[in-house]
Amino acid sequence: MYYFIVVLHIVVSLALMGAILLHSGKGGGLSGSFGSGLSGGFSSGTVVEKNLDRITVILAVIFTLNVLALVFLF
Repeated sequence: MYYFIVVLHIVVSLALMGAILLHSGKGGGLSGSFGSGLSGGFSSGTVVEKNLDRITVILAVIFTLNVLALVFLF
């Protein structure tokens, strides 16, 4: 059980770092390259940003719960 939580923590940490780095800053960022050049109703840059925001929040919640599990269970 302990090893599963530690491995999950490592995977979620790396995924969270990747999701944060994909966010656009002042210069547009990497997330602008996924879908912003396409002309379509549902494949615009704003949809990509919203989905990336959701993924980042979900990963942050999983990360927080995982840290709490590591602190209180072990």
